[in-house]
Amino acid sequence: MAEPEYSARGVRIARWPRSLTRAGEVRIEDGRLALLTSYGREIDSAPVKAVRVGRPWFAGPDDAVATVNGTRYRLTAEPDRRGGFLEALRRATDRH
Repeated sequence: MAEPEYSARGVRIARWPRSLTRAGEVRIEDGRLALLTSYGREIDSAPVKAVRVGRPWFAGPDDAVATVNGTRYRLTAEPDRRGGFLEALRRATDRH
């Protein structure tokens, strides 16, 4: 099995107003973005071309908002992963 293009663990994944997991994983693999629980169960996934992501004005430096299949998720990464998710998604979108 190939290594994912990007993987961040310990990500808080929330769907307003409720938190889905405080230790989830964001993975980009084979042109798909997947949001996973801490147990590896898929919350949502979509091709990277169909995912919208950004950092709203009210969010901190380690927060991002991703729209996957029409559902908005707030992603809060660990301090050492700040900015990595947005950059990895942009690179994957350019590649696929």
